[in-house]
Amino acid sequence: MSQNTFSLENFLNYLALASAFSGAAYVANNFITFVFDMPGLFGFLAVSGLQITNNAGEYSGFALMIGALQSLSYLFAVLWPLRILSRQQAGQRQFQLLDRSAEFIISAAFWAVMLVGITDAAISFVRIENMLPAIVGDELALELGKPAFRGVYVHIPLIFCGVLIALIRRGIDFIWLAALIVFAELAIVITRFIFSYEQAFMGDLVRFWYAALFLFASAYTLIHDGHVRVDVLYAGFNDKLKAKVNIWGVILLGSPLCWIVLTRGLWNDTSPFNLALLNFEVTQQGFGMYVKYIMSGFLIVFAISMLFQFSSFLVAQLNVLEQDSAESETSKS
Repeated sequence: MSQNTFSLENFLNYLALASAFSGAAYVANNFITFVFDMPGLFGFLAVSGLQITNNAGEYSGFALMIGALQSLSYLFAVLWPLRILSRQQAGQRQFQLLDRSAEFIISAAFWAVMLVGITDAAISFVRIENMLPAIVGDELALELGKPAFRGVYVHIPLIFCGVLIALIRRGIDFIWLAALIVFAELAIVITRFIFSYEQAFMGDLVRFWYAALFLFASAYTLIHDGHVRVDVLYAGFNDKLKAKVNIWGVILLGSPLCWIVLTRGLWNDTSPFNLALLNFEVTQQGFGMYVKYIMSGFLIVFAISMLFQFSSFLVAQLNVLEQDSAESETSKS
């Protein structure tokens, strides 16, 4: 059956794809706008004469060109799904691209968290023990005590390294993050009860990795149906009814939740996530790890990865419905 005709299934398929791609464009443009002071969609429209928000300002020609590209990214996000739909057949809708996108986001975040955690904990340790000046010199040691410096020159390069590793390596390595958490907890127990030694950064490291493990694993667990279900009705449904419940669950609950998290956290430069990330927010413990602002970013990773995975889940359930309908028609004939 061709996908060139309008149907509810095609519309839901389009909605899933457009939602995921628009979410990715929204997150990417958020950082381009607020980190590099670019106009973004609303700023570009305001300069073009269409005032939607108070984002109007004076921008250079280069900034306006970037603003145009930012605006086009949203147009691409809503038009590309039409291209994908035109090449699909009922019951054989492709959702692997959405799966791979979620996998890449999670994998990049995992490697970034692992590298940042180990490095920042090491810096905090040698700083507490007053060994940092001997290793890097007095001036650099002083700079590494400033959250913004450590964030820009240590954390961000390591985050990019995590992205590069994710591009090269396929698969999810949550088992290693879980093992690192166990080792970190074990180190706290040994140093506290045997050597009577404990520092703030040790607890910070465990919380940093724990938060990452639970938030990053949510999308992975969803696609493998590993979340705990507490129900008295769903388990008894047939495949067709289960698919309908899953589809409407994604539309009414799953995807809206992700968009609420993203819009509430990233709407402007004073929104919670942007405020923490742009100001390199840290805890009040001066000798702890400087990663509190990154933990705000965990919720962004959670929301965007779940948005892709919910979209993939919806498309997969559409296949179940259409295949069941095709089998019913075949049996009747």
